Amino acid sequence: MSSKKGAISWALYDWANSAFATTVIAGFFPIFFKDYWSRNSPAETSTFWLGLSISAAGLMVAVFSPVLGSLADMSGRRKEFLAFFAMVGALLTGALHFIPAGDWPAAAAVYTLSTVCFLSANVFYDALLLNVSTPGNVDRISSFGYALGYAGGGLLFLVNVLMVQQPAWFGLAGPAEAVQWSFLMVAVWWIAFTLPLILRVPEPFDLSVASRKIVLRAGFHEYLVTLKSMIRNRNMALFLLAYWLYIDGVDTVISMAVDFGKSIGIGNSDLITSLLIVQFVGFPFALLFGWLGQKLGPRPMIMVCIVVYIGVSVGASVMTASPLMVGDIAISQFMILAFAVALVQGGIQALSRSFFSRMVPPYHSAEYYGFFNMIGKFAAIIGPVLMGFIGVVTGNPRFGILSVAILFIAGALLLMRVKTTE
Repeated sequence: MSSKKGAISWALYDWANSAFATTVIAGFFPIFFKDYWSRNSPAETSTFWLGLSISAAGLMVAVFSPVLGSLADMSGRRKEFLAFFAMVGALLTGALHFIPAGDWPAAAAVYTLSTVCFLSANVFYDALLLNVSTPGNVDRISSFGYALGYAGGGLLFLVNVLMVQQPAWFGLAGPAEAVQWSFLMVAVWWIAFTLPLILRVPEPFDLSVASRKIVLRAGFHEYLVTLKSMIRNRNMALFLLAYWLYIDGVDTVISMAVDFGKSIGIGNSDLITSLLIVQFVGFPFALLFGWLGQKLGPRPMIMVCIVVYIGVSVGASVMTASPLMVGDIAISQFMILAFAVALVQGGIQALSRSFFSRMVPPYHSAEYYGFFNMIGKFAAIIGPVLMGFIGVVTGNPRFGILSVAILFIAGALLLMRVKTTE
């Protein structure tokens, strides 16, 4: 099933929740956690607790998302599950505004729970892709969602950056208050742009099961049936294993890049500029990769993305805080790597999602995407903790970022063995 209004309304949820991904996860929370909530702690210690918070959220979602997906499929209520997690996640994000300086345990706890809601809602968002697309346009619609996410997340983040850099323009006392208000703005943005999906995306697979107990039992039963089916499907199992490895690297780069930059001495202004580069360069290239994926197939384009990420991992391991001189122009090395990430970040995520859709039965989309997201979040459990642990043990975060390249290489080797499925 595909309709223009339904597809646009579906994609607008990426515009909605990317405000959390950009302003909170990638942007202000890591900086604020280090400089405001845990300002009296060593840098290695705050990195460890930040990585542990991210991994805890990933673990919770990994454990529960397949069962939640089964329940959503059996009850035909994917949109309601998405709405619940989106609204609770937005309210928790707004609560970050009220946490005082030095209270890093509360900040870490609220951040972990809001991230759980963000990731859980994505399970049902991904599942609804099949409701608004056809095999002929699924790559483009999936990429269009990521492109809108870059645009929407980047737009709000740009406003939030201006608030931090020029707080007087907005009647604010200083940068800290600007960041606090940014958390509230993300909450409102997330809720407002979730409404089109709730109102306009079709939910045709409503099975209308009357008894909640029957739905619950059936959901757990379907969870086990689906798990066995996926294990026996060699092609699907091989793809998910490849995805597990390479998306571990992607998620680690997304969630830990700012913390890594601060650890090697990159200034906040360069970090924020780099994040803006990712958002606004990512928008057209997500669309480009969607078009190329539809023309050439998603797997070759995913391989291109992996090669770029390997280069980024190696480049980051030898990067310094000193700028590179191009004639009389000084260019931050961190910005160069951010530009490289921007070229492929949306493409590898969108095409992985649409490639997997070719293997998914429509009436069980939430179940299968529950497992798909579970695989990704289990990967996210390992990467951030590993990177933080290696940084603490060696005293050098470069070894952690370099190890990510191994995950990309292993994922690429397995992906080459996946048979093309139409």
